[in-house]
Amino acid sequence: MSLSDNNPGEGTRFPPRGEPIITGINRIGLWSLYIKEVRRFLKVHTQTIWGPAVTTLLFLIIFSVALGRGGREVLGAPFASFVAPGLIMMGMMQNAFANSSFSLLSGKIQGTIIDLLMPPLSEGELMTGIIAAAITRAVMVGCTVALAMALWPGVSLAVEHWWAVIWFGLMGSAMLAILGLATSIWAEKFDHNAAITNFVIAPLSLLSGTFYVIDNLAPAFQAVSRANPFFYVISGFRYGFLGQSDIGDAGAVMVAAVCLLVLNVVMGVVTYRVLKSGWKLKD
Repeated sequence: MSLSDNNPGEGTRFPPRGEPIITGINRIGLWSLYIKEVRRFLKVHTQTIWGPAVTTLLFLIIFSVALGRGGREVLGAPFASFVAPGLIMMGMMQNAFANSSFSLLSGKIQGTIIDLLMPPLSEGELMTGIIAAAITRAVMVGCTVALAMALWPGVSLAVEHWWAVIWFGLMGSAMLAILGLATSIWAEKFDHNAAITNFVIAPLSLLSGTFYVIDNLAPAFQAVSRANPFFYVISGFRYGFLGQSDIGDAGAVMVAAVCLLVLNVVMGVVTYRVLKSGWKLKD
């Protein structure tokens, strides 16, 4: 019989103060955070899923009626089939940003930010859970919008390159989810969040070639469009459906795909460092 059998408390060994008990990835905590974020937007699915789908479908109807008459074709496809993938991707990106930009900001305003900072989650796990939930919402919105558009007369969503649809869909959603998380860290009130949405996200989305090809623009405006990362996301996503894109040939699309990955990694590292510093969160 050991000493610990005579004195049960003596056999208990606690780690020194400040030494983490959970090592590696806190899978349970990460999954719990992800489910919590997903349930948050699903509780108001009429606003977060169906509302954006209806708004995006209205865009399709309006522009198809206004610009798609007379059998107009763009990139060899009917106008409605040309604009549909861009609208799907635009809806995905905007909702990815909306979801992640609300996560930390709501906690700061409501005084519940401690509920996210106190659990045994590293900054990387906190960031992963929030971004994954934002991408989930983006995918749900994209699927809902695609289903509605597929039922609309004159729209074809036949896929030519599945890899492009999946890759650019995920890269675009991740890019806006990371940007939304960075905005959530920086913002101190909902007006700050709305300012980024109205003056950055919306203009970049609408001026990204969603409704036109940039070859129709003047050279100066073409250069501006090519400096817009949203243009590559939407055009690459459209390439997956139509097999053609105003980015260029297949090689140019591959280069754009790699560049988006690099951009997301850089944005992710910067956001992680800011989150780890505790700036505007632990002050």
